[in-house]
Amino acid sequence: MLELKLKPDLIECGTDEAGRGCLAGPVTAAAIILPDDFSNDILNDSKQLSEAKRKILRPLLEDCSITYGVTHIYMEEIDTINILNASILGMQKSIEQLTPQPEHISVDGNKFKPYHNIPHTCVIKGDGKYMNIAAASVLAKTYRDEFMEKIHEEFPMYNWKKNKGYPTTEHREAIRKYGITKYHRKSFRLLPEQLTLEFK
Repeated sequence: MLELKLKPDLIECGTDEAGRGCLAGPVTAAAIILPDDFSNDILNDSKQLSEAKRKILRPLLEDCSITYGVTHIYMEEIDTINILNASILGMQKSIEQLTPQPEHISVDGNKFKPYHNIPHTCVIKGDGKYMNIAAASVLAKTYRDEFMEKIHEEFPMYNWKKNKGYPTTEHREAIRKYGITKYHRKSFRLLPEQLTLEFK
């Protein structure tokens, strides 16, 4: 069972992102404040949960949260400011959507930038330790998966419905065969040998 939050006496949000290592699609971040009496036996780091469990959890988390926010940072911005800055920007934009604003921010991972003088703590593997970070990881993952399933319809040959934009062998083969799309991150090493790619 995960602990609810890092600072029990403060209004605290958890924040996390999904899709950092993908070759295509946005990086998606979420932030959430859970009530102090929240408990759930299934909730865990989204990577440890099946897709079915994540889909069950999302509406439940949205309904019982005090407040939550979700943000996509798209490919052009990732290519301009780099993936780490894009991830942090996504988390900050998600926190911006919260009412009330938190008194403390728990961040999954080891990098963050100060946000409006609100104290923050970076927690490595925090999505497996605290419910508010785990909840943010579930929201970020489900919203991003939904986006990838939608753009799959436009470019089915990359099978984003299944690989969600991650660098699977199948995804790289499709890039080799069909070139890249407007959804690919051009600053990423899209193929191991990174040939000049045709833009579609």
